[in-house]
Amino acid sequence: MLDQILGDPKNFPHPVKLIGQVINFFKKIFLTEKKSFAGGFALCVMTIGTTIIFLSLVLNLTGCNIFVEIYFLYAALAWRDLKDETAIIFFALLEKNLSRARKFLSYVVGRDTENLNEKEIARAVIETVAENSIDGVISVIFFAAVGNFFESQYGMILAVWIFKTVSTLDSMIGYESYGRFGTFGAKLDDVLNFLPARLGGLVIIFSGAISHEGCKFFEALKIFLRDRRNHKSPNSAHGESAFAGVLGIELGGGAFYQKKFEARPAINSGARSPETLDIVKAWKLLDVSCSLFAAVVVLLSGIR
Repeated sequence: MLDQILGDPKNFPHPVKLIGQVINFFKKIFLTEKKSFAGGFALCVMTIGTTIIFLSLVLNLTGCNIFVEIYFLYAALAWRDLKDETAIIFFALLEKNLSRARKFLSYVVGRDTENLNEKEIARAVIETVAENSIDGVISVIFFAAVGNFFESQYGMILAVWIFKTVSTLDSMIGYESYGRFGTFGAKLDDVLNFLPARLGGLVIIFSGAISHEGCKFFEALKIFLRDRRNHKSPNSAHGESAFAGVLGIELGGGAFYQKKFEARPAINSGARSPETLDIVKAWKLLDVSCSLFAAVVVLLSGIR
């Protein structure tokens, strides 16, 4: 509820920003011209270790106060922020201000945006919402549940923020330009997201059947099962294929990255292209999916 009400206050120090500073500190030490795997491994170990030590100190000094726990769980979620960041692009599209839409889209995606048309921008926005519905929300709830299951005093917060640290490592050094230096962080992120991506995809399909008029459950499920591997990342297409199946739109396909075209398979190939108003449908699907997953996790925790 805090995340939905407050989002991420812009002028408040966020833990992810602190993690980013720690990564940059260790990157200066371990990144060399060779961009070695060993250097990247050391950076990951030191960054994750720093997160564990820092959180353990804070939780120990505060007596694992319930309000401190709530803050760290709230801060880990990117639910409201995901909608806020894409809303700017949505309203620019409504105003037919493509230059503004392209500008703000460039802040949230890695592809080149300067030549995208309205439908291509809408597609990129929906893909961002779909992928981050898992990375930014469902995976966080999943690891909160995992940490809670082991009944460790600090388990829930540590599990969530180890995941967030790995996710930030992947975002900052997982690019191909870092070569083998970023391999360990990227692969570890793939491992941690393996189960949440697959559970999340199924939750999105169920949520679509509940909340989206015209969504055919078995048709959406078929598209999800068929196209969930249509991405170079083993996890990224799970959310996208579920959204594409529920909304009845085509996602994926190639795009330009740093002036070079990168061919990628389409998801739900042959369906209609996304339109601006499909972004609103994607937000609704995000809300229902994440709410349903959170409710199931809380219910199962209560039963246990």
